[in-house]
Parts: sequence; C-alpha cells; structure tokens
Amino acid sequence: MPVIRKSADLRNSYSDISEFCHKHREPVFITKNGMGDLAVMSIATYEEIVGKQKLYNLLEEGLQDIKNGNVLSEEEMDKELDLM
Repeated sequence: MPVIRKSADLRNSYSDISEFCHKHREPVFITKNGMGDLAVMSIATYEEIVGKQKLYNLLEEGLQDIKNGNVLSEEEMDKELDLM
C-alpha cells in the first residue's frame, strides 16, 4: 500500500520521509491541497528504476530486430567478435 503524506510533511518531517524511502526502497506520494502532486524516492531507487527501463528498451529493440530479420548468422557474429 502506498505511503501518502501532505506537502507540509516535506518541511516538517523530511528526515522521516527520507528514512522511509531509503529503508523500504519505495516512493512516498505527496499531496497538495488533497490532490496527488509528487512522488519522492531515494536516488538509489530512482537509479534502479531508470536502469530497468533502459534494459527493457534495449530488450525491446532486440526483439524488434529479430522480428524484422535484422540478425547476424553465427559466422558473421564470429567475425564481428574477432574484430573487437
């Protein structure tokens, strides 16, 4: 279940929010005037999410290459690796 805090808590309870984000590796959702406004998370969690998204994008590109027939034979791949 998501943790939801008021915007005033960023000022008044910053340390508690920071500790929660680092300990649980989850975002805290901040409301402003009763409406969702921000998601706050640790930098480590953010970097993990961004890294996963980059990996998913690369995997999707690879799957599209396979679907479009843009692949190398085993012999072609061996030659490519020998050039490295």
